[in-house]
Amino acid sequence: MTPGEGTARHYVDLHMHSTASDGSRPPADVVAAAARAGLVAIALTDHDSVAGMEEARAAGERLGVRVIAGTELSAHDEAGEVHLLALHLSRLPDVEEALAALRDARRRRAHQIVERLNALGIPITMQEVLEQAGSGAIGRPHVARALIANGWAQDLRDAFDRLLGAGRPAFVEKQHVSIADAVHLAHGAGGIAVLAHPGPAGTRSRLAELRALGLDGVEVRHPSHTAETIARLGALAEQLDLVPSGGSDWHGAMEGTRTIGCMHVPEEWLVRQEAHVRAARQRVA
Repeated sequence: MTPGEGTARHYVDLHMHSTASDGSRPPADVVAAAARAGLVAIALTDHDSVAGMEEARAAGERLGVRVIAGTELSAHDEAGEVHLLALHLSRLPDVEEALAALRDARRRRAHQIVERLNALGIPITMQEVLEQAGSGAIGRPHVARALIANGWAQDLRDAFDRLLGAGRPAFVEKQHVSIADAVHLAHGAGGIAVLAHPGPAGTRSRLAELRALGLDGVEVRHPSHTAETIARLGALAEQLDLVPSGGSDWHGAMEGTRTIGCMHVPEEWLVRQEAHVRAARQRVA
């Protein structure tokens, strides 16, 4: 049993990744790990992709784990980059068309990163990056894994610290959508938009500003949040009428304390999200 795969009953994990983006396990394996951990439901939230949903849901039906359709989006405004979780998506063909354009931008960015690495005398190829990504949406972790496989980095942290992180020699800025457009994408696919892992930047004024753009919820529980941050965000969620969410941001391997189900997100939060979704859909109908 993988560390962290314990017996957490009546808990959910609403932020998880698979090989459909930059996770290390196929969607079915992610669901199997959730079943071993005793989770009653998960949200698969691959970056710019819902390609893993069919496989994940089939596994969920076999193993008794509910699988919520989601994706993680990178958005941007004058204050900088934010990540949004689009959860409870019901119109996957509609969202897939929009996500395909974002994945194309990811591929172009990967090409540019490879070119910068080559200019630094590091002869990895785009083909090697594609082999790491498989059929998933390409991200910097795939470039990092190609660097590791070829002996140019010791591990992911080393690759990002020296080469791929912001301000490093091979860093290339990603193409962003506006926060309003990301929220619209989530709503257009029948879902909700949740601000992911805001940390200290999740101030009252910032959350109120994003709520005015249509934000539905905030990720209260995340491995990067301190106990104080979790308490503060939970209180702000109640005060601003935002649904709470939480998850491990699990990518399929041990990452310090970031193990599947580690945030002990209560099933009640999922129930509240679903009530919010039903109310929103009734208003549109």
